[in-house]
Amino acid sequence: MIDFPVSFTSKEITPWGGMAFLKQMLDKMQFSQVVSHCEHLPVSGSNRGYAPEVILESFFTSIWCGANRFMHTELTRLDPALARIFGWKNVPAQDVFKRYFSKFNQVTNLAVSQHFYSWIFDNFHFDHFTLDIDSSILTRYGNDVEGAKKGYNPKKKGRNSHHPLIAFVSDVNLVANMWLRSGDTSSANNFLSFLEDTLQKLQHKTVGLIRLDSGFFQSDILDHLEARNTDYIIAAKFTHPIQCLIADHKAWIRLDDGIEICEQYVSNRLSTSFFKSSVVIP
Repeated sequence: MIDFPVSFTSKEITPWGGMAFLKQMLDKMQFSQVVSHCEHLPVSGSNRGYAPEVILESFFTSIWCGANRFMHTELTRLDPALARIFGWKNVPAQDVFKRYFSKFNQVTNLAVSQHFYSWIFDNFHFDHFTLDIDSSILTRYGNDVEGAKKGYNPKKKGRNSHHPLIAFVSDVNLVANMWLRSGDTSSANNFLSFLEDTLQKLQHKTVGLIRLDSGFFQSDILDHLEARNTDYIIAAKFTHPIQCLIADHKAWIRLDDGIEICEQYVSNRLSTSFFKSSVVIP
């Protein structure tokens, strides 16, 4: 039997002692300065209000401590040792977070995300990366969720949902951009604007490859990617025209067991352009 020592202390203790490393990381990243220099963030109209950097830092800390609801932030707010680690004189309550985030709208979101995405990726040392773009279905519950509409939802048919576009930098496992769209939009809706906005956020980096699924396989997207002279891979549904293209091609190169590839220039019948197509058959 192990004999654990039991004693009393007047010092402040916390189960979140590991958050000291989060504080060190945020300080090294100059997080507070970056937040204070973002002119698009909402600010309190009262002299007694909290600075945006305090609100955001305390909110992020609550999430790192496991909070997934506003009410959970009360656990970290009432921890005096955690407040000392981060130097908070006063810690925002859950109502402060609710009021603050209610000030955001779509215009504010885009402006703030541009500021922070540029800051993040300017500090990441990578280049010639692979950019994956996909859409997803987010089921919503309740009748008052802004922008949620009925559309394609294979898991919860008939439910209101959002259909966001999301861009990932696969090399470093980071989200590069996200646009929230209503649930009744198609996968490729507003894709070209989203792509240009994503590349603007990554303006000091070079995209080596763009990967898309079959929902983006349409002529205007192909023409745009060809005009940019960017390497890309798009999955395509195994439709009859695709089957004919494969059947007509004889020069296949074996890559591995069960995987063969061919390459040829294909006319885009919906426009006047030609593009080089690589077809992979598993």
